Amino acid sequence: MAVKIDKKIKGYSVVIPEDKASAAKSAAPVGSSVEALPTADVIQMHERIERPEMLVGSTYKIKSPLFEHALYVTINDIVLNAGTEHELRRPFEIFINSKNMDHFQWIVALTRIMSAVFRKGGDVTFLVDEMKAVFDPKGGYWKPGGVYMPSLVAELGSIVEDHLKSIGMMHDPDMSDAHRALIAEKRAAYAQLSKKNSEVSENADLFPDPRVTDTPRSEDVEVTGEGAAFPPSATMCHKCSAKAVVIMDGCATCLNCGYSKCG
Repeated sequence: MAVKIDKKIKGYSVVIPEDKASAAKSAAPVGSSVEALPTADVIQMHERIERPEMLVGSTYKIKSPLFEHALYVTINDIVLNAGTEHELRRPFEIFINSKNMDHFQWIVALTRIMSAVFRKGGDVTFLVDEMKAVFDPKGGYWKPGGVYMPSLVAELGSIVEDHLKSIGMMHDPDMSDAHRALIAEKRAAYAQLSKKNSEVSENADLFPDPRVTDTPRSEDVEVTGEGAAFPPSATMCHKCSAKAVVIMDGCATCLNCGYSKCG
């Protein structure tokens, strides 16, 4: 910052750090002592941390229609500052094992790169977005429960996301009470509509009308892993990637996240 001098300079002196220290010491009141505040020696994740003899981890199973055999994904974590208030659990390495050896090379390369990123430290959550954005040119597949996976790499990214959420590095966005109430209202309305269609279908079976060529019928619902029931004829939601979009009152409505589009 430039300072403009309007008066005549009569003299000057150079102030060195020792002069500042002595001036601060002399300015302190006599008999008072300044206690040094304790500093917490918090260890953060970085690449110079050596691997301990034992790591804690979790193993996840991927059963994809693209492979005959299942994939087993193991993510090991290192515990930093154990036993203190600054205890952290961070991913350290990842392994993928399977009887299927067709894609052994790229799987080994992917796990080594991901493990190197984990050991670098910092914000490693970007891996989730990068992996979930990979699309298979031959097309994706549906997981049990009606969740669409555009590729095998995307499902690996989904597993990493679930693991990072379990250790506290990622969090689900909080859904407002009004949004939850809206989804519950949509599900109740669709259940009422299905019940009504079922009653009409039963009446049509008991008293068939020759003028009616087709009657509405109810559908059996499928329960997903999250406990939500969606009809088999539901289509994929482009917002939450769940197979939960139905037509209600002329609008495409998602029974999983509440997304709606009319027209």
